[in-house]
Amino acid sequence: MNMNGSLQYPKEPVPLENLPVKFMKQSRFVPLAMDGGTLTIAMAPPEDSEALEALKFAYGLDVAVQNGRAEDIFDAIERLYGASSQSIETIIEEAGKDIYEIAGGEDADVDQLRDLASEAPIIRLVNRLILNAVEQRASDIHFEPFEDEFKVRYRIDGVLNEVDAPPKRLQAAIISRVKIMAKLDIAERRLPQDGRIKLRIADREIDFRVSTIPTLYGESLVMRILDRENLILDLARIGFPESLLSRYAELIGQPYGMVLVTGPTGSGKTSTLYTTLARINSPEKKIITLEDPVEYQLGGVNQIQVNPKIGLTFASGLRAIVRQDPDIILVGEIRDRETAEIAIQSALTGHLLFSTLHTNDSAGAVTRLLEMGVENFLLSSTLLGILAQRLVRVICSDCKREVDPDEKLIRSMRLSRSDLEGVRFYEGKGCEACRNTGFRGRTGLFEYLPIDEEIRKEILAQSSAERIKRVAGESGMISLRAHGWEKVKAGVTTLSEVLRVTLEI
Repeated sequence: MNMNGSLQYPKEPVPLENLPVKFMKQSRFVPLAMDGGTLTIAMAPPEDSEALEALKFAYGLDVAVQNGRAEDIFDAIERLYGASSQSIETIIEEAGKDIYEIAGGEDADVDQLRDLASEAPIIRLVNRLILNAVEQRASDIHFEPFEDEFKVRYRIDGVLNEVDAPPKRLQAAIISRVKIMAKLDIAERRLPQDGRIKLRIADREIDFRVSTIPTLYGESLVMRILDRENLILDLARIGFPESLLSRYAELIGQPYGMVLVTGPTGSGKTSTLYTTLARINSPEKKIITLEDPVEYQLGGVNQIQVNPKIGLTFASGLRAIVRQDPDIILVGEIRDRETAEIAIQSALTGHLLFSTLHTNDSAGAVTRLLEMGVENFLLSSTLLGILAQRLVRVICSDCKREVDPDEKLIRSMRLSRSDLEGVRFYEGKGCEACRNTGFRGRTGLFEYLPIDEEIRKEILAQSSAERIKRVAGESGMISLRAHGWEKVKAGVTTLSEVLRVTLEI
């Protein structure tokens, strides 16, 4: 690696035992090569004569110095000796040697915990676990204490995967280290806590949302990774079918009314709404969001985080937002009657309002709002459209292969022989690129229910979700499962994936 003219930095660390990284950084040098009894180092001017004498004395070597730039030297130190240069097993082994078991219960000494969490091996171990998670595109890191073990799991493409776990005795130090990073109270181990961390990893800033909760065997801690680079603000790329793009664009171009996105936790509702806002954002429009919590910062959008502890709820925040003269409002979630009623009033009074609901399908959103006590005539006149969605894993392109379909899955999908004609089925065999899962990345399945005259009549009649779904189906609505089948036919995903996320519908 040539970083400074003719100065060549090594690809591997020069073999010198117990050379402290802190010492190299303070003295601004890095070893370049060792030839016989001479150690050549790159050092940033001015030369540190005390450091040179210490090196000569410690290793009994002559030291030759070449001038290097401080930035290049620090880069080389991080690359050769930093957390990213070591395997997780090596770091766990180091930490295990240096850190001794302490009580992790309520009586654990806070100063001792703080000291342990500040030890270099623990810092390196936590950094490496975070770095690995980001490299593997994980959305969450779970630190879970059990009676005899301490587990670490990454959620990748919506599925949890166990990784090499540190020994149980490092549990208290690791949890304390993350809590210190998130500016949480390490002395409080009996109550849940929430915090945030902002880190710079590989030239990009990544936010982490940290949540702790006390369990029987210590604190369980989850880090949600909010990487803006993973946020795709493009409807086609998140899986919108061609047939839906123009209809949805027309829907979100309306001057006022309410648009809902439904689905369980982790089905990509927030991403869809952010993508929608990015599409309609312009200098002529005032957009305000009310979220719990704000996951990503959107340019040109006023984002508010709810804080129930001080009385800033969805309902109270929404009341205040309306007085801010917005054109478009996003309410993170409609959880109760009060929020629902204010949202509908906002939509009636000339605002375009977006929100989410935890229902299985699009028709279920109508009945959920009616059950909350929303007046049917108000709902029928404000609701513009409902989008239901799920996320399915995409077959890995590196190990994709054709397979025969499973008869059981075909029966579960209620497919006829004519449906199967000319269809080729694929799956991922499993390779290094997909960590032997057969899948890499995710895409969305969507079901769009436009609120036309027929559906308005059903809302006024307070019809059941089944009845609304049947009427919408007769008008040509494509269900989530039907969209999933289209993705299977296109070779994007598998039958088992589609069934996994649409089983309850």
